Amino acid sequence: MATSPDGLPPALPGRREVIDTAAGRVSVYGSAEAEGVPLLLIHSINAAANAYEVRPLYLHAQGRRPVYALDLPGFGFSERSRRLYTPRVMADAIHAVADAIARRHGGVRIDAIALSLSASYLARAVVERPEAYRSIGLISPTGFDRRLSGRGPAGGDRGSPRVRAIVDSRLLGPALFALLVSRPSMRFFLQKTFGSKRIDEGLFAYDYHSAHQPGARHAPYCFVAGHLFPTDATTLYEALTFPVLMLHGSRGDFVDFRDAPRFAARPNWTIRALPTGAFPHFEDPATVTGLFDGFFAGLA
Repeated sequence: MATSPDGLPPALPGRREVIDTAAGRVSVYGSAEAEGVPLLLIHSINAAANAYEVRPLYLHAQGRRPVYALDLPGFGFSERSRRLYTPRVMADAIHAVADAIARRHGGVRIDAIALSLSASYLARAVVERPEAYRSIGLISPTGFDRRLSGRGPAGGDRGSPRVRAIVDSRLLGPALFALLVSRPSMRFFLQKTFGSKRIDEGLFAYDYHSAHQPGARHAPYCFVAGHLFPTDATTLYEALTFPVLMLHGSRGDFVDFRDAPRFAARPNWTIRALPTGAFPHFEDPATVTGLFDGFFAGLA
């Protein structure tokens, strides 16, 4: 597989292609040698996000079923142009990739798993086009805490144009981003994610490389300014009628799931807390993949 002009290697094995979408050019990894219901994997949102974040799930599924993973707009090999990145842009990218997968596999409904903030984008995609999905998985989803839950305006975001204008200015933006994605800063935030100093070093190395590609700062600054946080996350989760498996950790800085018990009472939701940080699929891949395998087998 060819690298980018700046030497970024692929995050995942298999075929990688770029498709034109309403959200811009989107990079998609795929391995479709096996038969079965296709699985789409969606990484989280942060300063250095990319498809490497779903690597343990992708490697487990590869050879067992068709599996795909995208780089969301602004990240990885996808288009990183200087523009406004919002939940709408992310949901449009998911729509396009899900449609492409369905066409490739005869229109079959797919399963999808999303991490962290991207769980709300997947929920929006499922609510808008339910005919495309069979089930969804959520890992450490954002929006079950007091601060980021909400039944605000449909399709809205929490962005501050003023903040974005400051941080993403052509004068200050590059210098600020260089500090944000320095090795000490990135290790610090990954330790918060894992809830431990024992982070995944492969993820750290790839994140650092990816965050130093041209245009890498534009989407993260929309994240910093709040534009990528939806106002209606709770409404979206409540509208899901498909089988949902939600996993989350109990260690680190991202473990506020106070609203989860209310969803656990719903017949289509299954929620499991694990003694890990926010990326349990890196810390305990056997348990996480076992839970998802059992969940998907139950759907059959």
